[in-house]
Amino acid sequence: MRKKGWLLFVLIVMLLVCSSCTSVSMLGLKSLLRKPQNSMASTVTANDAGDTVTISREEYESYQKYDTLLQIMALVEENYYQDVDETGLLNGAAAGMLEAIGDPYTYYYTPEEYAEMWEDDEGEYAGVGILISANYQTGICTAMRIFTDSPAEKVGVQRGDILYKVEDLYVTAENLSDAVDIMRGTPGTDVHVTFVRDGEEIETVMTRAIVNVNRVEATLIGDVGYIMIYEFAGDCSDMFSKALNNLQEKGAKGLIVDLRDNPGGWVDDAEAIADLFLDEGVIYYTEYRDGTRRYSYSVDGKVDIPLVILVNENSASSSEILTGALKERANATVVGVQSYGKGIIQAVTPVGYEGAGMQLTIAQYFTPEGNAVHKIGITPDVECHLPEDDNGMYNFADLNDPQLKCAYDIMLEKLGTVNEGKSVK
Repeated sequence: MRKKGWLLFVLIVMLLVCSSCTSVSMLGLKSLLRKPQNSMASTVTANDAGDTVTISREEYESYQKYDTLLQIMALVEENYYQDVDETGLLNGAAAGMLEAIGDPYTYYYTPEEYAEMWEDDEGEYAGVGILISANYQTGICTAMRIFTDSPAEKVGVQRGDILYKVEDLYVTAENLSDAVDIMRGTPGTDVHVTFVRDGEEIETVMTRAIVNVNRVEATLIGDVGYIMIYEFAGDCSDMFSKALNNLQEKGAKGLIVDLRDNPGGWVDDAEAIADLFLDEGVIYYTEYRDGTRRYSYSVDGKVDIPLVILVNENSASSSEILTGALKERANATVVGVQSYGKGIIQAVTPVGYEGAGMQLTIAQYFTPEGNAVHKIGITPDVECHLPEDDNGMYNFADLNDPQLKCAYDIMLEKLGTVNEGKSVK
């Protein structure tokens, strides 16, 4: 094998095989490859000078599976009519491999994407402070959240506004990521953004700033505490615990936890929040390809307060872990519509040595009572649908919201029954 081909070979081995390596040096990898694994070792020529790398025949035959990929790389580099970006080709190969699994939750992060993912998780970035939802059927991109004290809030952007244009880019679901990249940038610089509200174009000029993403929002509605969890990320569980303590200090007699449109996030946060309301027992368990199971447990010391959980068709993943645990073990009443049904768990890990990463589905999870969630969802105890002409774009804690009003009425019923010395689901 020519020297260039061997280097590509090593790069691909690093990229595709060492997904669990986080700090192995190139020297360490070479040493590993030189170490015979058994008596049936093969010799692969590394360059024309006669240097060799010794690996087992089993490993050598395994690496031969990538020969077609190496041939493609060599043909492109030698014969394509323009220079090509080798790094881009390798990124594309890695992304294509994971895409071929056919799992929408398994994918590859380029180094830039991986860094941005962790930046988003920290909950602080430079931009305008809007959470946008894309509808791939209509192509429409809608503002779902306006972050507190953000540039968007200051110019009057409202939930439900349609993102129409960013600078010279007309925004669709397909190019939303490009629009987001434009809106992010250096604090103190301006960006021109046009929205559509009630059929009318609204042009704004927003000055980019550092935006702090609040994953939890809380208030009292009468004697009922109300906490909305937007996603399970960053300091979500800590913020939830602080919000709960604050509401109890203010005299909350019951608690509504709103998980509508919450796509999920880190499982650890769902575990920590569930543990607040549970004594010792199972929160959920995962099952792996080989049939083994891993159980997540809560400990004694629960907060004893009547619970209502509000979900919709977009409540997924960690939202469903929390909902299932509290429904089955904390006497929580689930209100809304059937949840999304994402009952699988992904691991996120760095790969290679350039800062790339990948997300891989590794297990399916089940509720404490052993109920599957994947492609099924969680059925509410009390169904409550939005009217057909209602887009659900209500402000936080607005009782004009039919689903929140339903959850609130159920909580009042629970509190009334508790005061009578009874217990209801």
